[in-house]
Amino acid sequence: MSYCPHSGKEVSEMLDACGVSGVEDLFADIPADLRAGELALEKGKSEFELMREMEKLAANCPTPGISFTGGGFYDHFIPSAVDALSQMGGFLTAYTPYQSECSQGTLQALYEYQTSICRLTGMAAANASVYDGGTALAEGTMMAARKTGRGKIVIDGCLNPLYRDIVKTYFSSGDFEIVEIAPLNCALDREKFKAELAGGAAAAVLQNPNFFGTVDDYSDVVKAAHSAGALAVGSFYPVAAALLKSPADTGFDIATGEGQSLGIRLSFGGPYLGYMAATSGLARNLPGRIAGATNDEKGRRGFVLTLQAREQHIRRERASSNICSNQNLCALRALIYLSLVGKKGLREVASLSRDKSEYAKERLGAIGGVTIKNNAPTFNEFVFDTAVPGTALLDAMAERGIAAGVALGAFYEGCEKSVLISFTEKSRKEDIDLFAEKLEEFLRKKR
Repeated sequence: MSYCPHSGKEVSEMLDACGVSGVEDLFADIPADLRAGELALEKGKSEFELMREMEKLAANCPTPGISFTGGGFYDHFIPSAVDALSQMGGFLTAYTPYQSECSQGTLQALYEYQTSICRLTGMAAANASVYDGGTALAEGTMMAARKTGRGKIVIDGCLNPLYRDIVKTYFSSGDFEIVEIAPLNCALDREKFKAELAGGAAAAVLQNPNFFGTVDDYSDVVKAAHSAGALAVGSFYPVAAALLKSPADTGFDIATGEGQSLGIRLSFGGPYLGYMAATSGLARNLPGRIAGATNDEKGRRGFVLTLQAREQHIRRERASSNICSNQNLCALRALIYLSLVGKKGLREVASLSRDKSEYAKERLGAIGGVTIKNNAPTFNEFVFDTAVPGTALLDAMAERGIAAGVALGAFYEGCEKSVLISFTEKSRKEDIDLFAEKLEEFLRKKR
């Protein structure tokens, strides 16, 4: 155990506490043929030589096939400048910018990021991001509960299942009631949702486009929430915001979302960032870090962390949240991406993603045995049904080199034969055609 930094006695005590006799027992659940073992590399190689060797090994890895997987995380094109700028040493080594005189670059980047989020959502104030889209939505819902002093949360069942679980976890330890309204044809069941709001709700929690890809205008629902004394909290796909009615124009009080699609690679699941924005009256309730602009005694413009009296290192248990940090590097990448593509470019990305999806919807809908489930307009995703269980269909397509989407049976009862499929500007027409051909061939054989 020469690789272990602890003494033999400490290791023995730790193993006893785990109820195992040796380190190898900790890996007993992993089949021997799946364990990596030692890398077959010569000792004493220089960094340059090692990198060359690793590149050779990487070249032997199988290339990824065609992917139409989405469900909240998307493979958009990322300009090379995003990497070049975000990997500058000054950004990579920066720490919490409490000392503003030493952190003007970082603080200005955060300030500009917040400005971009406000422009994207139409909201008056934004924070410097939180951990991901799910925690952003949960924190926004918690904001509504604090502001209204109520304990009832009404959630649309069309909300991303991962986000729903995070919200429920956030509220599990308090005296709160979570009411979830089941989807109706891949869309919000409006009448049931509005009826629940009338019972003293703190928040109406919605998503646009929703998890099924359906696009909606929630203006009437938001109006009903406000009439009932509740706040409207939404999760929004930021690329779709380039084409859809903004959260502010729809009347939402709090807008949140996952920022991964803004210049951040999928990276096997993270790290990502959750963006948050709100109306001016809720700015002091925003959790986490907020960068602001000010002037010094000589009138020179500068950037600072502001409204820190909300945070737990000052207010302890009376803080807005126990989130004090932000996804600094991811927020920087989002800012660089938005600055590079601009308003026109983001609209083009959104339009291409929608157009590819519409083409696929038409192509798949023409196949015998395929039913498109969305009855309302969609953005870049939609749900289709076949006579085959979704998991079996995805396995069959994977054997053909195609990741065909997300099986919905694991998330929704009665959706065992439903698949959520997604497209971005990177989806190629020939790939969509190939998938349609393979799917039709597979279903024909099944019949």
